[in-house]
Amino acid sequence: MSPYVIFFAAIFTNNIALTYFLGMCPFIAVSRDLKTATGMGIAVIFVMSLTALFAWPVYHWLLVPYHVQYLQLVSFIIIIAALVQVVEMVIERFSPTLYINMGVFLPLITVNCAILGLALFMILRNYSFIQSMAYAVGSGIGWMAVIVAMAGIRTKLVFAKVPKALEGPGITMIIAGLMALGFMGFAGIVNLQ
Repeated sequence: MSPYVIFFAAIFTNNIALTYFLGMCPFIAVSRDLKTATGMGIAVIFVMSLTALFAWPVYHWLLVPYHVQYLQLVSFIIIIAALVQVVEMVIERFSPTLYINMGVFLPLITVNCAILGLALFMILRNYSFIQSMAYAVGSGIGWMAVIVAMAGIRTKLVFAKVPKALEGPGITMIIAGLMALGFMGFAGIVNLQ
């Protein structure tokens, strides 16, 4: 499958947030403010891209030759944790306001299941290195697109009359479900295995 097709599918038809519902904790918690959501999206794109960049060679050039593929989960988590530490230091250094706004959710990118899911999907689907990079960047852009869209909607919700029982996470989950239905409109254009 062409890397371009994988890239497109990762953004729209197989969006990692709205198709697989991975990475929903930061998606719900950090989507209150547009600027914070954009910063989180950029951080996730960066970490996803670097995860694919490092996880693919580690798996194919280290784990497979020594027949220790069962260590893939541990090795992927170590790679992701190290990358998140780098991102955290860079954001703290260059954008202290964004660092404060992200709060606990910045280090929690380490346990963002969307990033670990990306690493596992690229191995399960037997992607080449180029295909893995296309999938990683596309998945990151797709995740960022939906969190920024959610932040925009939640910003407008301040002016809406939401029933008391649905305020907060309730209306957010309903909007996420409607967004997922919208993204299902892309289904059938391209399907990843």
